[in-house]
Amino acid sequence: MKKILFFIIIGASLHAYSQDELKRKQQSIQQKNSENKEVPPPTEVSPNDPPPLPKEPIVFKINPDELYKNNILYKKEANVEGIFYRRNEFLGSFVTNTIVSTVRYRDAAFVDGDKIKVYLNDKVIEPEVLLDGEYKGFKINLVKGINKIDFEALNEGSASPNTAEFQVFDDKGTVIESSQWNVGTGYKATIVLYKEN
Repeated sequence: MKKILFFIIIGASLHAYSQDELKRKQQSIQQKNSENKEVPPPTEVSPNDPPPLPKEPIVFKINPDELYKNNILYKKEANVEGIFYRRNEFLGSFVTNTIVSTVRYRDAAFVDGDKIKVYLNDKVIEPEVLLDGEYKGFKINLVKGINKIDFEALNEGSASPNTAEFQVFDDKGTVIESSQWNVGTGYKATIVLYKEN
């Protein structure tokens, strides 16, 4: 019995001593090599990952009212009270030096059968695309000057309006723009990329 009591007293005192010793000796560990360089993130973008936010893109000034004046290319606005989407939607204009741009899009709300037609500088490049939950898209070689991309709503699916989320990347995988559109049948959502060189 005396042996057991002896071991309990010794164990308790060692435990208390080690706790006190740890409090006194606790220090932060210094990094041995402070010259480590940061590893850049990969440029390949996973198709389902949300894009990183763009770093304040340079905006190229375009007046959307002037752009949508051409009634041959753009359907005239027909909004009525309570219905806001019977109009063309300007998604912005941006300056870039990239040679190739990647454009991706998918249904922004629930998948309801939305279809679009895609134009580049008023020429059809995708005649009919059914939007679903996965990103679809294409790469375009940008020409010097204005590169206008129009997404025309061919329908509104089973729930109005035609909704889509889109992303535009430069050739390094950096997001130029990422947003959504909400347009009625026959109307277009437009983004303009201005290539400087």
